[in-house]
Amino acid sequence: MGLQKDLILLFLLSSFAAESTATSFTPTDNYLLDCGTNEASNHSDGRLFEPDSQSPLVSLSPPSNAVVISPTSAGLYKTARVFAAQSTYSFPIRRSGRHWLRLHFHASESLPYDLKSASFSVSADGFVLLSEFSVGVSSIVYNEYLIDAHEQLSLIFTPSDGSIAFVNAIEVVSVPDILFPSITRSALQTCYRINVGGQFLDSNNDSLSRVWVPDQPFIINAASARSVSIAPNSIKYGTNGTSPDVAPVWVYSTAQEMADANVGNQKFNVSWSFDVEPGFDYLVRLHFCDIVSKPSNTLVFDAYINSQSVLTSFDILSKTEQLKTAYFADFFVQAPSIHSNKILIQVGPPELSKFAPNAILNGLEILKLSDADDRLDKPNRDPASAFDNAHSSKKLKLLVLVVASCLGGLALMGSAVLACLVHLRRRRLLKDPPKKKPSPPTWLPLPTHVGNSETTKLSASHSLAASSRPSLNLGHAFTISELRDATKCFDEGLILGVGGFGKVYKGVLDNGLTVAVKRGNPRSRQGLAEFHAEIETLSKLRHRHLVSLIGYCQEQNEMVLVYEYMARGPLRKHIYTSENSKNDVEPLTWRQRLDVCIGAAKGLHYLHTGASETVIHRDVKTTNILLDEGLVAKVADFGLSKLGPTLDQTHVSTAVKGSFGYLDPEYFRRQQLTEKSDVYSFGVVLMEVLCARPAINPGLPREQVNIAEWAMRWQKRGQLERIIDPKLVGRVCKESLRKFGETAEKCLAEYRVDRPSMGDVLWNLEYALQLQESFERRGAHEAGGSTNGIRDLDEWVLARGERSACSSVVGGGRSDVDTSSGVFSQLIDPKGR
Repeated sequence: MGLQKDLILLFLLSSFAAESTATSFTPTDNYLLDCGTNEASNHSDGRLFEPDSQSPLVSLSPPSNAVVISPTSAGLYKTARVFAAQSTYSFPIRRSGRHWLRLHFHASESLPYDLKSASFSVSADGFVLLSEFSVGVSSIVYNEYLIDAHEQLSLIFTPSDGSIAFVNAIEVVSVPDILFPSITRSALQTCYRINVGGQFLDSNNDSLSRVWVPDQPFIINAASARSVSIAPNSIKYGTNGTSPDVAPVWVYSTAQEMADANVGNQKFNVSWSFDVEPGFDYLVRLHFCDIVSKPSNTLVFDAYINSQSVLTSFDILSKTEQLKTAYFADFFVQAPSIHSNKILIQVGPPELSKFAPNAILNGLEILKLSDADDRLDKPNRDPASAFDNAHSSKKLKLLVLVVASCLGGLALMGSAVLACLVHLRRRRLLKDPPKKKPSPPTWLPLPTHVGNSETTKLSASHSLAASSRPSLNLGHAFTISELRDATKCFDEGLILGVGGFGKVYKGVLDNGLTVAVKRGNPRSRQGLAEFHAEIETLSKLRHRHLVSLIGYCQEQNEMVLVYEYMARGPLRKHIYTSENSKNDVEPLTWRQRLDVCIGAAKGLHYLHTGASETVIHRDVKTTNILLDEGLVAKVADFGLSKLGPTLDQTHVSTAVKGSFGYLDPEYFRRQQLTEKSDVYSFGVVLMEVLCARPAINPGLPREQVNIAEWAMRWQKRGQLERIIDPKLVGRVCKESLRKFGETAEKCLAEYRVDRPSMGDVLWNLEYALQLQESFERRGAHEAGGSTNGIRDLDEWVLARGERSACSSVVGGGRSDVDTSSGVFSQLIDPKGR
């Protein structure tokens, strides 16, 4: 049970089986740079590395002419590019998605630079890959990462104070989508890639230029296993997702199996041990291929990670349906305790089996996942701090000796009394043992995920999360059959919307409760991390202006979230609709829009200040503000949310996530996240609400594409009323609009220090609402004395002119709108995003 507190293994991905042997993947992005040289060099596997200074697409800023040439080295390690200040390589990305990022370092003897003592950090798109890194006496260092890159990948080298940075070669190469479909938001670093039972495989033997090393250095008892192999050309792959891109035939054609121990009852495990860095989560991939069974025999065995069962009575043939067929399974290992620095992999026979005892493993991979701060490496401990601590420790020991001598006599007396008390308590416990209070969960159950596979799934019973699902106080754990019934088998006619995670369906539970059911799409770029974040965040938060999580489903390879049903849907459809909209709704009045903005501001204010920890939403936009039947606004979609900075921090350093058009420019530039990033996004929402157009509309003239820039130009001229929603003309109190515009302008400040808190935003919006209500009450009062009963506010404005608590109503038009050109209609009913 103690293991479950420190380490939980979660089954993520059932593997695939197949018959295809060819791979058709050709990387769209394939940058191979030899740094510091002026001529191309050929790698031993035949790949051509071009000089980094002559690449037509890759840029280096600022340019660096500092290079070293090692007369004793060859190939990629003969030259290196040296950086005396922070420098950035920029790689244009033509195919969004996962990319290999491989860095080559060799600290050769090269004047005038001492590369062996160089200390520097490396980051890519906000992920810290290396921190205060030094090659030292190592001859060659080769690091491989997986980065989710879009449009451009920025690789930054930052020398430590008084030092330099360098790199010998860089690879940025597209990765097939099938390789890691379950991992989305995290960056990964390859720690181990093992050809179990086989030989060293260099990049010549792998379609993705990977390197596989033998397992001999890691096997605990070599006598417990024996190597087996078959002809590589006899290995088969599947048509449903796997290929040699997952692992080459050389891996699946060799294995370690249990050795004959010459005993009657062979009940032992074959074990491998791997050193890992504490404080990180890890992805463990196990590769299997039954190359030892005969058609009449069956291979059944168990697999363990850190002594915890992850596969029980596992029969490869039942999954692949034929021998010599590739199969793999992924497991997510949550951060080991600070005292644990190993991952132990074991295979062995099950406790009860009618078959001959045996177990095999063909290959394995261990990859480190970036932590909550988007780091894959932690900075080295400060030597000065270590010295101070040691010095303090000596003084502390001396003090302890003095105090101990004074208290020794008291301790002897106290021990006798304590022994009596313990004896009495034992007797009472034996007589009436207390009920054990369950400890709070330290993990979150996640579903199995199978990518494109429909035939080679591991059943839910093989998942620890599914087989022993505990009470997590995270809402109701629905079965997939319950949700199929609630949504009529996920009927397309019940779709409420489609987002980055998947489709949202309207459903009705057995108790008659109407709910919104968000079903994860296996092909979505969002996945387990977002599923995890959404449940973990919403399970801790309860507020009138946050959408409530009712439950979730985590079985049969499904990721499903169940929320309270918001009858009026997203705010966006209430402020502008498209020409082809099937469900046009009545636009909100100005007072209703203010009410909605105030509700959303209350929800965000609670996230920033009302919860036990600051929560930054990171994806505030009009589609993530939902309205219930009474038009009460609630903030939704916490898949990108992140805990804010602690008391001793000013920001959280993290990769940029969010929606284009709503991103805080300072966060985008510096990858520094604070709650003020939500404030900026909310400022964009305010302008959408006022102008009734999207945040980004590429169909408009260039100066109008971005609503934040366009609206701010009019706000700074004092003419914001010229671009408001035409449906609001004549209905808005001018003073209310002025206060609203000032609030939005402060939210959209370039630098976070100039932006207000959400509490200040909320106060200003409530004041704008008071001004509007005063205006409407005055109008209704003056119109009420007429026997004609003027019912419409516009009619009152025309009849009475500018008379209200405000100085006037807003009645101006948009000076930059030409109705004959069609731009006016685009603003009323905009196209594009």
